[in-house]
Amino acid sequence: MLGNQNDMFKKKNWVVIGVTNKKHRFGYRIWTLLQDLGYNVYGINPNINEIDGIKIYDNLREIEDNIDVINMVVNPEIGKNHLEVGHELGIQDVFFQPGSYDQEIIDLADKLGYRRVTGCVYASLS
Repeated sequence: MLGNQNDMFKKKNWVVIGVTNKKHRFGYRIWTLLQDLGYNVYGINPNINEIDGIKIYDNLREIEDNIDVINMVVNPEIGKNHLEVGHELGIQDVFFQPGSYDQEIIDLADKLGYRRVTGCVYASLS
């Protein structure tokens, strides 16, 4: 179901799935922008242990805090599993970045009951 990005931006615990240590990529830029704006932000990338001294997680289950919003920065094939796990953990909001969604993952998000937004967090907040 469609969500409201302004409602999502009021929530404070975010996870960026697909965070990267490549500073020119949106996975890094979104993660740091959310931090700079005072959000509690976690990063998921199984290929990276830490970025700028901050722990990066392999998956959602490793994060001890409750997550309010998933920010999806990975391709849809990778994202599907994260949606399933997020649903199991009770996460209700997902923000799909350009390139992170196709009709199949949108249908899955709807089936799982997510409130979803498609757009660019970086452009919306900077």
